[in-house]
Formats: sequence, C-alpha cells, structure tokens
Amino acid sequence: MKKEFLSTTEVAKLLGISRVAVFKKIKSGKIKARKVGRNFVIERKTLPEILGTILSSGRKSEIEKSVRRTVSEYKEALKLLGQE
Repeated sequence: MKKEFLSTTEVAKLLGISRVAVFKKIKSGKIKARKVGRNFVIERKTLPEILGTILSSGRKSEIEKSVRRTVSEYKEALKLLGQE
C-alpha cells in the first residue's frame, strides 16, 4: 500500500533537487505541505501537480533549444508527415 504522504527527502529525490530546495519551494508556496511536528509532509496526490510545474529555468531553455533545433533540422520532413 502506498503512503498517503511523502517526506521532504522523498520529494527531493523524486524531483532531483536538494531538501533545502524543497523547503524553499514549500516556503514560497510552490509546493503545498503540512507541518507535522517539526517536519513537513507532502500529500502524494499533489505529485503530478508538483512534477508538472517545477521545471528549472535551465531545463526549460534546454527543452526550447532542442525543439527549435529539431524543427529547423527536420522542417521539410515534418511538413511531409503533416500532409499524410
């Protein structure tokens, strides 16, 4: 049975960021969390939202660059495929 809540360490591993970065995102409101004692916990059901919205600016620019390069390199092939 899957746990309903995840620790900050578990979320950090899933996102590939540090625990400190997770705490900063909690503090800024980018990640919704509950305080349980001295620790924060994150509901498992919020993971898709977290994973979908948290993308580093470096990663975003890398994706955009790759898309632009692919479109420019395969422009004619993409046009032909679109006509089929």
